[in-house]
Amino acid sequence: MKITKMSLVAALLVGSSAFAIENTKVSGDAKLYYGTSDTGTSSLFDRASSAGQAAATLSISTDLAGGVSAGTKVTALTTLGLEGQLVGSVWEAPNALTDTFIVNDLWIAATAGKTTAKVGRMALDTPLVFTETWSIVENTFESAVLINTDVPHTTIVAAYVGGSNGDLVTKNGFNNVINPEAANSTFSQFYKGAYAVGAINNSWAPLTAQAWYYDASSTAKAYWLQADLAMEGFLVGAQFTGTDLTQLGLADKGTAFALMAGYEMKDMFTAKVSYSQTSDNKTDFNGVGTVGANLAGSGQSKLYTEAWWNYGKVTRANTSSFHVAVEGSVAGIDLGAYGTISQQKKSVNAGIAADDNMNEGTLTASKSMGPVDVTAAYILDNNQNSTDYENTLHAYLTYNF
Repeated sequence: MKITKMSLVAALLVGSSAFAIENTKVSGDAKLYYGTSDTGTSSLFDRASSAGQAAATLSISTDLAGGVSAGTKVTALTTLGLEGQLVGSVWEAPNALTDTFIVNDLWIAATAGKTTAKVGRMALDTPLVFTETWSIVENTFESAVLINTDVPHTTIVAAYVGGSNGDLVTKNGFNNVINPEAANSTFSQFYKGAYAVGAINNSWAPLTAQAWYYDASSTAKAYWLQADLAMEGFLVGAQFTGTDLTQLGLADKGTAFALMAGYEMKDMFTAKVSYSQTSDNKTDFNGVGTVGANLAGSGQSKLYTEAWWNYGKVTRANTSSFHVAVEGSVAGIDLGAYGTISQQKKSVNAGIAADDNMNEGTLTASKSMGPVDVTAAYILDNNQNSTDYENTLHAYLTYNF
């Protein structure tokens, strides 16, 4: 449900089809999500601290003449009338409506030789501008993408992003506060346009290296460097990213790095440990501008140390983070255990008055039964140096067709 791995180029990917009529592919799913927490004075399953929603998605793509294809994806969101009864909030609420439709994708693509161009509304997956899949419906972008593979073992990507519905993505799944500037549309201007260019290389098969540069007009400039090695089961990775906010008149630049080590035993388990450190920036944004965070969306990050649920903590200024993840399968059930410790130190430079620590532990269990996917998650966390821990339960039910 949540992004845990970075695909190399997901800008051109469309969901797999359940059936095909000549050159047209149709697929979709129906989802029912529920979450509850004992936050504050509420108990588990209390209406005030519970969120629930249903969604139905239909995707259609077709191959046209001359290497041209097109596609669209539409999602219907409904509370099933549960709001105010069993739940007090929803996962997504565009236009502050309880029931609504969203046009997620609407694109046309053309391929000539080893170059593909795609224009329209689509999902993107780059280190600093990406579609987040943790919610019941993902954020997408109005953009133009060009991908070329003429250079051996290298994929070159160039993109322009003009709009995003990331501002409408709820921050934690239990909060449906909407950006007032986007109140009349599911899409809003993406910071007067953003440009991205990247290169991904695996000339040596075990090593994948990538470099990206971003220029979000009048807002921020950023870069991302990453290298991942997978050899004989051993996994090693390094990330380095920087953000320049001087275009906002903040005279601030920040950096972050992350290191990862792990081991994968095929068909058995994968275990990883990681560490990240952000610089002592002059500003400490929990959204755009946070070093290493998604430039559109909830502030989620592709850093190895990103928490399973409490996004936006590992990328704050002057923060050290540790993360451990163990995934495996037992009796046909996919199991996961994740732990994150994020320690932000007080800083006069960033205006942070006191240390702010976050601890999170998550257990997940998932199973696919034909077209049905079921996932349950238990989250234990505390924030802002609180000695009280919160318990959170999530249940995701998806029917694929």
